[in-house]
Amino acid sequence: MAMSDILVEPLEAGVPFHPVVARWFRERFGQPTDPQRLGWRSIAAGRDTLIAAPTGSGKTLAAFLWCIDRLFRDAAEGTLSEGVQVIYVSPLKALSNDIHRNLEVPLAEIRAAAIEAGLTAPRIRSGVRTGDTPASERQAMIRNPPHILVTTPESLYLLLTSARSREILRSVKTVIVDEIHAMARDKRGSHLALSLERLAELCGNQPARIGLSATQRPIEEISRFLVGNRPDPLTGEPDCAIVDVGHARELDLGIEVPPSELAAVCSNECWAEIYERLVQLIAEHRSTLIFVNTRRLAERVSHHLL
Repeated sequence: MAMSDILVEPLEAGVPFHPVVARWFRERFGQPTDPQRLGWRSIAAGRDTLIAAPTGSGKTLAAFLWCIDRLFRDAAEGTLSEGVQVIYVSPLKALSNDIHRNLEVPLAEIRAAAIEAGLTAPRIRSGVRTGDTPASERQAMIRNPPHILVTTPESLYLLLTSARSREILRSVKTVIVDEIHAMARDKRGSHLALSLERLAELCGNQPARIGLSATQRPIEEISRFLVGNRPDPLTGEPDCAIVDVGHARELDLGIEVPPSELAAVCSNECWAEIYERLVQLIAEHRSTLIFVNTRRLAERVSHHLL
């Protein structure tokens, strides 16, 4: 089946996605969240976009899915070029590795859905480049660059200073800056801003910029940081679409205590009751976060839950 035989399908009015991508999203998530629905409109229009939304609202997928859709179309049409096309910048190395793992699942599932639909497409590759990346993997990345590169501000700077690395960045079309508030406030943000301008000069055509964060105040200043010195020629203001869906989520708060009487030192019986209730809550929910006071206690709880 040829790509030209497939019609586009909107996940949101006026925002066309490939049917394979749209079907995968609906089966996995149902309907788009507000950050996704509103963000896709400006991202699809090619505008720099700043998305402010609570944690867990799907803002990261709002940025990634449009990029994945474009890469998937090119792959299905046989026009997917070599070189990095999407850069995701995270302030934390650990977050970069987590995003890389979360990328592999949708990429694999979308490709499997395409094969099931009778389409053949090359695999879309993603990779991580941080200070912890072994030298062998860095060299392999130069020889066979990923289409989506997950990195940190410091590693992006190093990539821009190397002649061989610069060549694989010339094809970048989109830059996603996550937790942008954490970098806009200090010299690390100034360093990143310079790297983004160097990248723009390297690519020739300005890559679209997408900023993400749950905490942005004042949001207009963050938008100026994201777009750099590219104001709207008519207004003089930053030419950046701002999607602000608030910073608070609706909470269902409950306080639970074990049946046994609490004491200064928790007894084994009391801990057993706590573990039992935790297991019940984990089974009743899709995702569960458990906070404890110390690393030792985190290891102890993990051991008992496993």
